[in-house]
Amino acid sequence: MSRKRKTYTPEFKTKVVLELLEGEKTLNEVVSRYEILPASLKSWKKQFLENASLAFDKSAVVKEYKEKISKLEREHNQLAKKVGTLTIERDWRAG
Repeated sequence: MSRKRKTYTPEFKTKVVLELLEGEKTLNEVVSRYEILPASLKSWKKQFLENASLAFDKSAVVKEYKEKISKLEREHNQLAKKVGTLTIERDWRAG
């Protein structure tokens, strides 16, 4: 019987990592409290610390999202044009 893999939200991971970083509880106490694997928490902590500088460098994050939004808008416009073209063709053939 296979077990379903648990997924955790970024908010949950942040909460748990911050609790560990506060230093009031050991890693084993934190993983026991939230019923997660020690390796998972170590990985989350490493990822958190590697990306902590992004909290202070908003320009990089904003630039990335703006580029993604621009790409999605271009794709949306292309699809809208295609739908419009197909609608006109359908209506012309039906009429």
